[in-house]
Amino acid sequence: MLALSPGVNAFFTILLGILCILTLIPIYVIIIASLTSESVLVADGYRLWPREFSARAYTFLFSQGSIVITAYKNTIIATVAGTILSVLMVGFYAYPLSRPNFKFKTFFTFYAFFTMLFGGGLVAYYMVTRQLLKIQNTLWALFLPSAFSPFWVIVMRTFYQSNVPNEIIESARIDGANEWRTLFQIVMPLAIPGLATVALFSAIGIWNNFFNCLLLVDETKYYSLQFTIYTTLNNIRFLLENADKMQGIVNVSELPSQTFRMAMAVVTVGPIIFAYPFFQRYFIRGLTIGAIKG
Repeated sequence: MLALSPGVNAFFTILLGILCILTLIPIYVIIIASLTSESVLVADGYRLWPREFSARAYTFLFSQGSIVITAYKNTIIATVAGTILSVLMVGFYAYPLSRPNFKFKTFFTFYAFFTMLFGGGLVAYYMVTRQLLKIQNTLWALFLPSAFSPFWVIVMRTFYQSNVPNEIIESARIDGANEWRTLFQIVMPLAIPGLATVALFSAIGIWNNFFNCLLLVDETKYYSLQFTIYTTLNNIRFLLENADKMQGIVNVSELPSQTFRMAMAVVTVGPIIFAYPFFQRYFIRGLTIGAIKG
């Protein structure tokens, strides 16, 4: 391994520190803008420190008859349940495909890969989810259609083949372990980095998804966070565009349009940002585990 001098190490440390600060500045500006008075933000624009602070955007966001709070709860439940279901299905499907003694692995690999090339279309998707599965207007609609990805099956199959030696599995079988015990006690601990990667991207996809809610949910009590904020933002835009027709009905000047957008970004992105440090060590382990020979 090439050793760097202390001066070079210090230079790269400072450079990476500056890049980290530059990366965090947009997030800081969004948070400050969400805590700025609407009139001040419109007059002065985005600043690192505003003339007047205001929590009006957050008050407006969380005071809509608890709709946003309910949507937050629905999204958290859907993300947790969908992530667990995705990890289990992808992990179980990919494992036999990685074993050389599974004689149907070619068929099931092609079966998964074929769905990446050809889809049934929106009409078939709509009919299956509503008429066959009947998950409309339930929490299942928020995560079940997005809980499985053939792409991650291919990724996990490759991860199993690269990081779970067949000799270990054969040793477990010689010692009397059955397939389930081998999977849960031998394979899964070695595959944690790959499963954690699947879990993270699955969680991000389900958290940010609002298409399923748009297509399958008609009742407000099952709305997701993304769709609720999307609907609220459209309502605000409608009121602003028709302000001249709303005289005496709605005080459009008090609607936090710009600050609401910033508060929306903070509320929706916050949980995902906090999830990254938890998965970071698994990413690092996943980068290094394949280079270790024992």
